[in-house]
Amino acid sequence: MNRKRATDEDTTRALLECAGRTYAAQAGITLRNTPGPLFQLLVLTHLLSARIKADIAVAAAHALFDAGMRTPQRMASATWQQRVDALGVGGYRRYDERTSSQLGDGAELLAERYHGDLRRLRNAGTGTSQVRDLLREFPGIGPTGADIFLREAQGVWPEFAPYIDRKAKDGASRLGLPRSASDLAELVDEADLPRLAAGLVRVALDEEVGEEVRRAARREPASARG
Repeated sequence: MNRKRATDEDTTRALLECAGRTYAAQAGITLRNTPGPLFQLLVLTHLLSARIKADIAVAAAHALFDAGMRTPQRMASATWQQRVDALGVGGYRRYDERTSSQLGDGAELLAERYHGDLRRLRNAGTGTSQVRDLLREFPGIGPTGADIFLREAQGVWPEFAPYIDRKAKDGASRLGLPRSASDLAELVDEADLPRLAAGLVRVALDEEVGEEVRRAARREPASARG
């Protein structure tokens, strides 16, 4: 093994240990290829798409789910004010009124077009580009949101893996890792790709996370473990 590869493996191992928690897991979503978790991921994606701290978006998702809005039917049947109140509990106040409307409209669109099941959207697309376009038809989901969804969903929708978007590539650059999705995929097991991507995004968003990863990689190099 050459030195660069060994260093990349040390860095990647440290990244997974320090920051390798998906945003879905942080929001309490046990992601599976079933309608409920996929809808919850869509809601989280919407919240993460706004110019607001990720931790606040995750807290708002928790609040919506705790209020019972875990399915498109429950989201659509909730009142606008109930959605606003739940967003407020999560601290998501800057965009709460617009987001409440968009979440309701998006849930109705999902119910009408895909019978509440995002697997139908998956099957309607002929490739990554078209699925991204279909995701962007939901209110509040733009290019960034489509990236977030597929970055997190690649573990249960493996045909889109490895999905390493621009933000994740920025994190890779900060750590001195390769930016190529295929090269990054070689550093982890397939099941860890969502965790890898989420960790790289956390590094891109917070320099302190990057420093923590670098310190952890230096403490326990692969060569020292044999």
